[in-house]
Amino acid sequence: MQEDGIGLLNLVYRTGVVRRTEPVETQIPPDGGCDCDKFKPNSPGGALLHPHWAVYLRVLLALHITCGAVAFVCAPVALATAKGGRTHRQWGKVYFWAMAGVAATALILSFALPIFFLAMVAVFSFYASFSAYRILYLKEMYQGARPKLVDWLAAVVTVLSSLLLFLMGFLKPALMGVGQIHVAGHTVSIVSIVFGLLGMRMGLGSIARFLKRPQEKMFWWFGHMQGMIASYIAAMTAFSAVNLSHWFGAAWWVWLWPTIVGAPAISIWTAYYKKKFSRKTAEAAAR
Repeated sequence: MQEDGIGLLNLVYRTGVVRRTEPVETQIPPDGGCDCDKFKPNSPGGALLHPHWAVYLRVLLALHITCGAVAFVCAPVALATAKGGRTHRQWGKVYFWAMAGVAATALILSFALPIFFLAMVAVFSFYASFSAYRILYLKEMYQGARPKLVDWLAAVVTVLSSLLLFLMGFLKPALMGVGQIHVAGHTVSIVSIVFGLLGMRMGLGSIARFLKRPQEKMFWWFGHMQGMIASYIAAMTAFSAVNLSHWFGAAWWVWLWPTIVGAPAISIWTAYYKKKFSRKTAEAAAR
């Protein structure tokens, strides 16, 4: 991750979510707080750690960058090592908590600025890793065990925030600020629409699993790996949006190509392992 290109706020500046056309005042607020409207740069290349931001915002941004870098490194290690082994579990836990740090700092910064698009994206992006982590504790649902309250709450919040993200893509595309295209004479944010659909699919998929007992014994294995890979696709999306926007601006495909590539890859991977597990089950039954 490039030091001048990573982090939530720089991503926003480079993709045009926040824009100004008037000269930016550079007076420090008398109370030392964040007068964010005054300190948003008037070009996509604004300073990453703006010296006039409140200290807490700069600290949060530094934490956001650090957590993102840790997650970006840990995920490939966890994916490449033996599933269920000690190395896989250790690196996977570090990855999960790093993604939790990314989501927490993104939410705080998004509301402080405010940047509502990234607040809603942070929710569904983190839910991918959260649900993948929690499903390891819900393996017994196959035998009738029930999910905890935290599982229900997380799924419902994800569905609602993703529904809002989806609707805002139609109703307030300018507020969303990225991936705007023209359809039948109307402007929509295709990025908000796609991300909203993905978030609703994840949340509703979990709720369906809570309501109806899974029929497949290895449901948790697929849910865990699909969720973790999906969360890494979200991390790759942020990396892409930050760095490719140097050359291509706020083009919709800058945000969506990781999903376009990653979603079919997850489907192929799932089909492969389902076939593999079915073959092992059949061989065991034949003995």
